[in-house]
Amino acid sequence: MSHVVPVRVGLVQRGGLVAGILGLALCLLGFFVDRGAFYRAYLVGFLFWVGAGVGCLSLIMIHHLTGGMWGLVIRRILEAATRTLKFAPVLFLPILLGLPHIYPWADQARIAADESLKRVMVEKGVYLNAPFFTMRAIFYFLVWWILVHLLNKWSLELDAGESLKISRRLRGLSGGGLIFMGLTITFASVDWAMSLDPHWFSTIYGILFMVGQALSALALVIVVLSLLAHEEPFSAVVAPGTMHDLGKLLFAFVMLWTYVNLSQFIIIWSGNLPEEIPWYLHRLHGGWQFVAVILVAFHFALPFFVLLSRDVKKNPRLLASLAGLLLLARFVDVFWLVGPELHHAGSGGMWMDAAAAVGIGGVWVWLFAWQLKNRPLLPIGEPEIRELLAEGSHA
Repeated sequence: MSHVVPVRVGLVQRGGLVAGILGLALCLLGFFVDRGAFYRAYLVGFLFWVGAGVGCLSLIMIHHLTGGMWGLVIRRILEAATRTLKFAPVLFLPILLGLPHIYPWADQARIAADESLKRVMVEKGVYLNAPFFTMRAIFYFLVWWILVHLLNKWSLELDAGESLKISRRLRGLSGGGLIFMGLTITFASVDWAMSLDPHWFSTIYGILFMVGQALSALALVIVVLSLLAHEEPFSAVVAPGTMHDLGKLLFAFVMLWTYVNLSQFIIIWSGNLPEEIPWYLHRLHGGWQFVAVILVAFHFALPFFVLLSRDVKKNPRLLASLAGLLLLARFVDVFWLVGPELHHAGSGGMWMDAAAAVGIGGVWVWLFAWQLKNRPLLPIGEPEIRELLAEGSHA
């Protein structure tokens, strides 16, 4: 089978580049207008887009452990998204440069002026400091890079012919890899998001990010698959049954996201502890309550009722429309999780949040499309894929 690159991949790549340039140009303007707001907005965009790549990495390993046609059809899309993580350290550099503008524990002037923060730093200063923060980030990126490299390398080797040994390697790596993913995502979410409020903590916080990242990844993949479904080579393998499976998986992750968010809310609210309750009080006042309503409506209620329909789950266009809406809701969720701490001084920099999301997103999409063009879009070493392609060629 020749390496066929759909025309739309090139169009998406060029569109991503244009959006990235425009968004980053606005961010550069914002940097000179309000440097602190720039760094804080950049963090939101980084968390969302890098989180999508991390979610794709988790989904690949889940598929290698569980199997199923749903994962075979989207494997190369997921793999292309994971290879964007090789560039994540470069995207992380502005965050390192802007640590005092983003995190209270990195701002010595703020610590000196805030007695409560000073007391917290006495207890948590061993963990919350710039050198250790940087070392931990390097470790997360290294773990993800190793997993991305091996999963992509061995998956490509399968194209040379079916190999039970390579398949076992992929399953073994995925089993251990998911444990490392759980640890790195948890600690990364604590470092990059939860430490925005050094006074507060939640033991379920890492799971919020794990589930959210997987949901972002799945929604993104459904949108891409629908976009390419009528072009070769996907036209021969994308069937209603496959879309139905992806729709059911999307439904499951929507429900799981709702469950973990509701669990955290009930546990913290019923506990009524002064160290924990303020986190929700900040998010239920000052305009943030309307963001919460948007999340309830478009991240849970609407997807829940729409995905109950079997016809919607089997229709690539309808399913992709819902997945696109969920992708927007995912960004709103990330913004809601970290925004109240980032915008404690006001909302004047919110336009930069949109600019940073578009700028980083455009660069991410450009990298993703570039990686997508570099390899065959289907794992042709898998017997099920070969059978479908053979049937399509005889049709």
